[in-house]
Amino acid sequence: MSEARPMGRSLWQMGRYLLVGGFNTVFGYSLFALLNFCLQGIGSYSYMLASLLSNLIAITMAFLGYKWFVFKTRGNYLKEWIRCVAVYSGSMLLTLAALPILVPLFRRLLVQRPQAAPYVAAAIMAAVTVVASFFGHKHISFAVKPDGGVDSRTEAL
Repeated sequence: MSEARPMGRSLWQMGRYLLVGGFNTVFGYSLFALLNFCLQGIGSYSYMLASLLSNLIAITMAFLGYKWFVFKTRGNYLKEWIRCVAVYSGSMLLTLAALPILVPLFRRLLVQRPQAAPYVAAAIMAAVTVVASFFGHKHISFAVKPDGGVDSRTEAL
């Protein structure tokens, strides 16, 4: 019976992770849309600045949600935030590498609706990113020692 408890905690943790991530996805996209609208006057590449700012803010919001509600760590905020950014950076790079492969593949498979290919590819990568980010956050951003204390990597900075 003692083996069932960690699995139950893991499922609750994954559920909390999905709730925080779902909220943060809506928050981040809404913030991007708002910033993009407000920054239009500064030039044709204002969406790049809007994307950068909204990502930094959304990553910070996600970090706080993950720290307080999902992984419940007590480690150093700055060190864990840097690791959180690193985990998300890896996911962003993975998506950037995979999309040029997946989009043409789906354009060939979706003969009736090839214009849907980027959306299908992005949805698949979003699902991959959610899973990869969960394990990245659990084992890197908010790592804890087996004895329940904060991993020494999160204590110093």
